[in-house]
Amino acid sequence: MRLPALTSTAAYQALATHAHDARDWQMRQLFQKDAGRFPRMTVDAAGLFLDYSKNRADAETMQLLVHLARTRGVAEQRDAMFAGEKINVTERRSVLHTALRMPRGKELKVDGQDVNADVHAVLDRIKVFTDKVRNGGWLGHTGKPITDVVNIGIGGSDLGPKMAVLALRSFCHPRLKMHFVSNVDGHDMDAVLGQVNPETTLFIVASKTFTTAETMLNAQTARSWFLGRAREADLPRHFVAVSTNTDAVRSFGIDPENMFPFWDWVGGRYSVWSAIGLSVALAVGFGYFQAMLEGAHAMDEHFREAPLEANMPVLLALVGFWNREFLGASSLSIAPYHQDLSRFPAYLQQLDMESNGKRVTKTGQPVDTATCPVVWGECGTNAQHAYFQLLHQGTDPTPIDFIAALRATHDLPGHHDALLANCFAQSEAFMKGKTEEEVRAELKGAGLSAAEIEEMVPHKTFPGNRPSNMILMDQLTPATLGALIALYEHKTFVQGVIWNIASFDQWGVELGKVLAKKIQSELVGKVDPESHDSSTNGLIVMAKAAQIE
Repeated sequence: MRLPALTSTAAYQALATHAHDARDWQMRQLFQKDAGRFPRMTVDAAGLFLDYSKNRADAETMQLLVHLARTRGVAEQRDAMFAGEKINVTERRSVLHTALRMPRGKELKVDGQDVNADVHAVLDRIKVFTDKVRNGGWLGHTGKPITDVVNIGIGGSDLGPKMAVLALRSFCHPRLKMHFVSNVDGHDMDAVLGQVNPETTLFIVASKTFTTAETMLNAQTARSWFLGRAREADLPRHFVAVSTNTDAVRSFGIDPENMFPFWDWVGGRYSVWSAIGLSVALAVGFGYFQAMLEGAHAMDEHFREAPLEANMPVLLALVGFWNREFLGASSLSIAPYHQDLSRFPAYLQQLDMESNGKRVTKTGQPVDTATCPVVWGECGTNAQHAYFQLLHQGTDPTPIDFIAALRATHDLPGHHDALLANCFAQSEAFMKGKTEEEVRAELKGAGLSAAEIEEMVPHKTFPGNRPSNMILMDQLTPATLGALIALYEHKTFVQGVIWNIASFDQWGVELGKVLAKKIQSELVGKVDPESHDSSTNGLIVMAKAAQIE
């Protein structure tokens, strides 16, 4: 559907008028005057619980936001995505990461091809392979079982698998140690190669085309390292591929029987559910990998079927849109109160900013509003002792998504109560703040003089009224992790539909890659002084001089 400019719509203008009043709201008062605020502004789905009541919004705000979502075609675009329509308009592709977690036997045809059958054929191969490695049946070239797995990829071929393996640490195989190499910086590969044994290491080269520059440089380095300690005939026992380029895979020395494909309707940042998740399946076992897919599918079904006003991804997206567009929030902080989710903020950075970090609409017109906020974050409670100072008393109100599990997967006494206490307390503190009157009373009770109190009041006052969401699960398991990832995938999708931007391409990563190829050739060859600006030329000259020294 062809959409009008967002700010020209009656739905947006109604929100803008409403926002004028909302700027003066205090969340303390919103809670005080509405005893039903918490139950009304919470929702359960797929093993997750979302509390969005600590936002500067009321029932009318949410009604207006849901109306905007309807007028922008969120439901229609959602249905088109699940049906396999080519909603990736700039690449003319379907967007079917959701098909990767559909149960077996649910037919979905795209261009005449049964997608579900293809997906499960690959999943069956993944199960056979991962079972063999995990039970010790897959042996290295000297007859020893695999002890280390090195995933070589970049972007979605690294961020998703690495995040998931760390998140599911409690479910991982005790013998297999997982490593991830993504950076073209040789220090990344060097650090991993120093830890592994060529007799017992399996390398996964994850590149759809088998031409990704950073991945293939790292893969060739790993290959050379291995061949310095083994024969070329031994390569198939130690290297497998996630790719579709059979000829390149065979030329590298990998048996095509050990090549696991995926499809062009799977974007990199949405690919952890595909064969890109091979390292996850190796780490936790195919059964738990399947449970992760099932958790995501449960969220998919909720997203498809729940009315917009009770739809968890839609509500999370609308609250984020409200904070971004009308309350001036230019960034979003992700604060998982679970150490095993330490890479989740980095994962969401790619998911959100690569999807919706766009400045033109699907039709190529400049957007007329702000789009994706900057996404950043760190695990609590570490974050409290790092950047929460800015969030509490800085000049730019920053929304926070708190993520926590009600039960731990460890049995260390005292820790989880302390963790949850900090999580819930920070959420309350961001909402309530501390008034000047409260500070004066506190300091008076501490015995400070009147002069000392007035000197300290500005420094100890917290404005509060800072928005946050709370996402809870019973425990961090493969199923709840799958649901959590899918929640944010669909949230990102909904916001992209409202902005009418192409969320499933990433042309912004291409320009730097093209220029890097030219500069790399100049670092080892002749510099063309006319080909760059004076700064870039000067930097190239400095680098070449350092290499000579």
